[in-house]
Amino acid sequence: MSGNTFGTVFRITTFGESHGAALGVIIDGCPAGLRMDEKIIQKELDRRRPGAGNNPAATPRSEPDTAEILSGVFDGFTTGTPIAVLIRNTSQNSRDYSGIAEKFRPGHADFSYFKKYGIRDYRGGGRSSGRETSARVAAGAVAKAFLKEKGIFIKAWTEEAAGIKCETYDENEIENNRMRAPDREAAGLMLEKIERLRMEGDSAGGIVSARISGEIPAGLGEPVFDKLEALLGQAVLSIGAVRGIEFGAGFETARMTGSESNDPLSCGGNGKVSFGENNAGGILGGISSGAEIFFRVAVKPVPSIRKIQKTITTAGEETEIEVHGRHDVCLCPRIVPVVEAMSALVIADLYLRNLASRI
Repeated sequence: MSGNTFGTVFRITTFGESHGAALGVIIDGCPAGLRMDEKIIQKELDRRRPGAGNNPAATPRSEPDTAEILSGVFDGFTTGTPIAVLIRNTSQNSRDYSGIAEKFRPGHADFSYFKKYGIRDYRGGGRSSGRETSARVAAGAVAKAFLKEKGIFIKAWTEEAAGIKCETYDENEIENNRMRAPDREAAGLMLEKIERLRMEGDSAGGIVSARISGEIPAGLGEPVFDKLEALLGQAVLSIGAVRGIEFGAGFETARMTGSESNDPLSCGGNGKVSFGENNAGGILGGISSGAEIFFRVAVKPVPSIRKIQKTITTAGEETEIEVHGRHDVCLCPRIVPVVEAMSALVIADLYLRNLASRI
């Protein structure tokens, strides 16, 4: 098992490296008849791509991230056959990494990849680079288009960055500031703090929240091992910078009583079941309840910093390292579309799997 394939029915396999010729994804299991073209995928890639505007939080590496659909689409609709999407790299500066070819960068996958494979692509981290997520976002765009047809929508945002928390929530504000935060004032404070860290050669982490809403059917998720939160957890935790995830009230439920934690059920005149609270985050027994699905993820600080750090060489000698190149200072705004993409892949896959759950 190579770990490059995800999903059961709606299944993807990604390929490519940060400084290779291209990245891409093969999407298998997407139903025929879904309206699809490069513009639908490009819209999501543009949200993730580097060099999108003067943003102190983001890397200055400028990539167009142009999506090329190679197969699986004809006359603007999916055909039911594998969809191949290619994203060519055009702005690699591999020479920026020549000085660390024999050194392990602290906080990166350099050491663990080397111990596993006996070789590593030091040019930006190769397969472990955040650039790998562009292929996921391309696949997620197809999954989001499928879910939109079913009335299901996914929205993520920066809830906290560099120690600055959002105090208000305005969904219309999320795509109108460079931090993708629902609080304009907080977004400004985040950017000020991040700019200071950038000048100091340091970086910041944060928290990204996500909401899956709309016509979510009760019943998504499988018993025992393929619980909905388990698959969402796997999907989101597979994003390199994510260090934790909590659903609904999350870790706060450890401080609650049962009467406080349980979400009371009621039934309206139209027979629709509703929940008085949503501490469960829309998931009961690993299966969607029909309520809004909500979770938060912890994003670590960018490990590529200009400050001098202690490390070792591939020969096991102690040394120091100063990382050069073009790097993000805070990943939260660019991880937002990646979290949405991975969530969409899980929900699309489980939606299709659920069609076989009963006669």
